[in-house]
Amino acid sequence: CPRQRRRAPGGRPALLPGLPAAMHRSYSLDVSAPLLRTQGYVDGRWISAASVFPVLDPATGQEIVRVSDCGPAEAKQAVDAAYKAFHSWKQYTAKERSVLLRKWFELLLLHKDELAQLITFECGKPMRESLGEISYSASFLEWFSEEARRVYGDIVPSPAKDRKLLLLKQPVGVASIITPWNFPSAMITRKVGAALAAGCTVVVKPAEDTPLSALALAELAEQAGIPAGVFNVVPCSRESTPSVGRVLCTDPLVAKISFTGSTATGKVLLKMAADTVKKVSMELGGHAPFIVFDSADLDKAVGGAMASKFRNSGQTCVCSNRFLVQSAVYDRFVEKLGGAMDAELRLGHGSEPDTTQGPLINARAAEKVLHQISDAVSRGAKVVKGGKRLDGSFMEPTLLADVTADMLCTKEETFGPLVPVIRFNTEEEALAVANATSVGLAGYFYSQDVRQIWRVAEALELGIVGVNEGLVSTPEATFGGVKESGLGREGSKYGIDEYLEVKYVCFGGLKP
Repeated sequence: CPRQRRRAPGGRPALLPGLPAAMHRSYSLDVSAPLLRTQGYVDGRWISAASVFPVLDPATGQEIVRVSDCGPAEAKQAVDAAYKAFHSWKQYTAKERSVLLRKWFELLLLHKDELAQLITFECGKPMRESLGEISYSASFLEWFSEEARRVYGDIVPSPAKDRKLLLLKQPVGVASIITPWNFPSAMITRKVGAALAAGCTVVVKPAEDTPLSALALAELAEQAGIPAGVFNVVPCSRESTPSVGRVLCTDPLVAKISFTGSTATGKVLLKMAADTVKKVSMELGGHAPFIVFDSADLDKAVGGAMASKFRNSGQTCVCSNRFLVQSAVYDRFVEKLGGAMDAELRLGHGSEPDTTQGPLINARAAEKVLHQISDAVSRGAKVVKGGKRLDGSFMEPTLLADVTADMLCTKEETFGPLVPVIRFNTEEEALAVANATSVGLAGYFYSQDVRQIWRVAEALELGIVGVNEGLVSTPEATFGGVKESGLGREGSKYGIDEYLEVKYVCFGGLKP
């Protein structure tokens, strides 16, 4: 990119109790001009809409930029462009698609610092986590650039001598990609990498809070040589989202929908997709258990708890939500975890080098956490650490002891820095509590008993299980849940299958 730079305006935050003095500086986003895009991207062109909407820094509440507020007309234009491009893109050889995805991957790494800045300012993550997300985001483009060349069909032995039976894998067509704000880059590449590798074209609707990362990806896709119409982005405001979503989920030219977000929204999209029987994959809500058995290495369990709970201030779908600790080690675990929280967690603006905990995405998110804390305390829970909401959308990392299964924080996903610790006595009791939910995305447990490890890993009703490990996501493995946590899988060799159809070809009339 040219080294001309655009500086988005920042602001000076109000005095935040409990936050470091550095937070009282002003902050501004400073990235290369081509990477700070504010228009939609359709058919290889940057397009404006009739109106704009603001993108805010969640740490300060200040406006960063204003972005084109695309509506149903722009969404339809993007679908039409993707459908037209599909007919040429699917004719590219697997190697040609692989080469272009690889170039896109290399550009993400080349611009990782600026892309990470975008995430920090629109999402609130600390820079070290944002840099980690860019590496994670790029890894899906690398992985699927390689998987593009491994989409194998089958030759099936025929029961008749005069025919051959072939099973071909072919791209489904246009895919609508609807993504959340908490991983504004990686949730796009995990879907789009697979779609483009398979030969599909896409229309991306990023979350209204975090459109800048999606638009930067569009800029780099164009630089990588991804043809016009193959990758389209339609940013829109919260108010425009229903009408744009309706186009992306009901247009007959759309063959596939991939959505990451809440279970409630996923059900709405499923109903809309049903009328035209679209292929659908959904990565929905989670409510991850984190179980510590008597035999666990407590230091490792505390390390895993810190990693799985406080990444992105607790705002990930695989964050531990319910901590179940066996009675014999309960008090020691709570003490050690409280000490680790004091030693390791630092609140502040994500661009400050010492920050480990940024803000929640908005005030509503902070209010939800505070409500769960108030409910738990009213029912007998003890606040060991934190417990207070700070100014804006900052929330103190909070540790609760003496939590019981009737409290709100054990019944609904938190999406914030809250650690409610439940005491249990037997393995059977822990499994009953862990599985007593309508969702089943991820979960974790710590044990050094090999027989117990196999029993519990198989008994947990989850799509992802971390055994003695708090961070499990990688492009080589599947990502997805059971129950109401979704449909289908992303990542791994199976992720590309979500964008493929199997066609049976019977070649008859052959002389034996």
